[in-house]
Amino acid sequence: MPRADFYLIDKPRFRAEPLRLVCELAKKAYAAEQMLVILARDQAQAEAIDDLLWAFEDDAFIPHQIVGGDEDELTAVLIAPPELEAPARPLVLNLRDEPVPEGFDRVLEVVPADPAARDGSRARWKAYKARGIEPAKHDM
Repeated sequence: MPRADFYLIDKPRFRAEPLRLVCELAKKAYAAEQMLVILARDQAQAEAIDDLLWAFEDDAFIPHQIVGGDEDELTAVLIAPPELEAPARPLVLNLRDEPVPEGFDRVLEVVPADPAARDGSRARWKAYKARGIEPAKHDM
């Protein structure tokens, strides 16, 4: 049964830099030897995640790249802007407005700190529930 985990941004360090939470989740996936695809909202966000993954911790290297390189199949963390096709992977981190289609084992959803920006997250929560997935909430 697929899983959906919603990570609510709450801590000051994530409020100040929300993409830091994306990097933390990518780091955990890599440490657990899980291949991850990050569905970025747009090309600018994909590039920002790519840059931050290079620099967010001095002693941590997370193999990653934006989708479309020669090493896609081997790279632990792929970042997919909407205009590039995201490869199917069992673990998906979704930053887009729409829910992830079928075909994943686990989806991670990052929920903004701003209550006004949470409507999309609520809609995705309901969409996953309608598929029979029981979402879980984590305060970060």
